[in-house]
Amino acid sequence: MHVYHTTIKLHETDAAGVLFFANQLKIIHDAYESLFQSIGFSFAELINEKDFFLPIVHSESDYKSPLLAGDQVEIRTTVANVGKTSFTLTYTMLDASQTIVGTAQTVHVSVEKATRKKVPLPADLRAKLNGLCTQVPC
Repeated sequence: MHVYHTTIKLHETDAAGVLFFANQLKIIHDAYESLFQSIGFSFAELINEKDFFLPIVHSESDYKSPLLAGDQVEIRTTVANVGKTSFTLTYTMLDASQTIVGTAQTVHVSVEKATRKKVPLPADLRAKLNGLCTQVPC
């Protein structure tokens, strides 16, 4: 599990003063980038030097409780599944009292840059993701 902390910004809220629904996906994407940085895969390197992309092909999120500007949030990211060409991440958002305020999931596919076709996950990435998997088999 990877833990990422953030604070809800005013510009992330809607006219009612609560987190705008689309910004929950933005926040979990920040947690995803933080996870990848922690395992040695910076997005600058992935974009500029690698021969593959990792687009999100599915995402979903649920809102359990409103978040307001200034609220502290912890996002726990876990690797739920690692397949041949894809992997699934789950996200649990908790407020300062450790109450679950949202959940989400993303599915990522390894795609060759040149052809835009699915390719197997690189072995080094697969190994790092498997090391973070929360279930057996992953």
